[in-house]
Amino acid sequence: MAPGAMTRFTESLADAKPVSFWLDDPGRPAPEPALTGDERCDLLVVGGGYSGLWTALIAKERDPRRDVVLVEGREAGWAASGRNGGFCAASLTHGIANGLSRWPGEIEKLEELGARNLDEIEAAVKRYSIDCDFERTGEIDVATEPHQMAELREMYAEMAEHGLADGSELLDADALREHVDSPTFLGGLWDREGVAMLHPAKLAWGLKRACLEQGVRIYEHTPALELAAAGAGMAIRTPYGRVLTRHVALATNVFPSLVKRLRPYTVPVYDYALMTEPLTAEQLAAIGWQNRQGLGDSANQFHYFRLSADNRILWGGYDAIYPFGGKVRAEYDDRPETYAKLAEHFFTCFPQLAGVRFTHAWGGAIDTCSRFSAFFGTAHKGRVAYAAGYTGLGVGASRFGADVMLDLLSGERTERTDLEMVRTKPLPFPPEPFAWTGVALTKWSLARSDANGGRRNLWLKTMDKLGLGFDS
Repeated sequence: MAPGAMTRFTESLADAKPVSFWLDDPGRPAPEPALTGDERCDLLVVGGGYSGLWTALIAKERDPRRDVVLVEGREAGWAASGRNGGFCAASLTHGIANGLSRWPGEIEKLEELGARNLDEIEAAVKRYSIDCDFERTGEIDVATEPHQMAELREMYAEMAEHGLADGSELLDADALREHVDSPTFLGGLWDREGVAMLHPAKLAWGLKRACLEQGVRIYEHTPALELAAAGAGMAIRTPYGRVLTRHVALATNVFPSLVKRLRPYTVPVYDYALMTEPLTAEQLAAIGWQNRQGLGDSANQFHYFRLSADNRILWGGYDAIYPFGGKVRAEYDDRPETYAKLAEHFFTCFPQLAGVRFTHAWGGAIDTCSRFSAFFGTAHKGRVAYAAGYTGLGVGASRFGADVMLDLLSGERTERTDLEMVRTKPLPFPPEPFAWTGVALTKWSLARSDANGGRRNLWLKTMDKLGLGFDS
């Protein structure tokens, strides 16, 4: 980036607060007290993000008499659940392309279950009066290079072949720019029904309130430190107490699992986002964003962007940063060099918005696994269930994961537990320094692919054959 360009783009960041826009809200609820002393329950949920909150709530919906406790190391929704883009997708497989490549024999079932899961999220939002700006707008995958448009056409044809194209529409450049106008857009694929936009932190806070109303006991600022068998049940140690329970649902995702053998299956990747000031009516008209869909471009290193309820633009993605050693640390949540890069890309996409300022710039860790969609299982003779590895598409899929964990703990065979996706696991990541070297080489190769018409080099082709194809 030229020095003049750097100044022009970074000026837009001068007043940006280094905190999540979603969490910077005066309506943020007060935390529940920490656990002190001993607790007993039927089900202990560890983790107060979407995965844990849905698990606790659905457990009470299935059996209101079940005694449920949830412990959270900080505050409900403070991590990935309060920092994401607010795209709530029906897909359980991190997009249909990933699902088709990994589970072609059950993709129709996975899509059906995903659509049902999204409907159930919408129903729960209404049932519990959760004010989270839920909008069933859909999402458009945007092509900004000719090869990306060709890939979208191929994907649409493959979807049609499997009977999965209903509700989707291919858009040429003119049709797309009637929805949202950018000089970089060459066309897109619109999923009209399969994605909703929402305020992610308000969803987490609303789920927390619903859990409390249903009788779930929530302890915040209560990290779970150790998990061990205790007679016919389990014991979980916390800083000031202990929980004795029949069953445990682990919903810690990016944080190190209390089942240590699971730790090599996920690594943390840091994702970053910007939020603009509210756009004026004139600014909105200049980009013609007609139907408030979420958007994401089709590059390997992609951007995602959407409108908030008060007409700000969230602009995130592109850089996916893996820290050496796979540590989750607060210092990684803020990365000015990525903010500058994102600002440049924003104004390249929307030159009509020159002069717009960013009010917030933030980052956070997501848990990724080698197949880019969640995996599931049990430990301690079926008394502990877990779900992890959502790879950034967990806003919707985490509710499905909650159902799977509860199915596994019940010991019952269901349409979910019969899935190959649920019965199998991804390949684990290698130890350092091999993990960091592999991620770095993959990122370099993906950038080369984006710059060379989508052509994948030998490294990427090898990763594809191993089932380790990767995008940011």
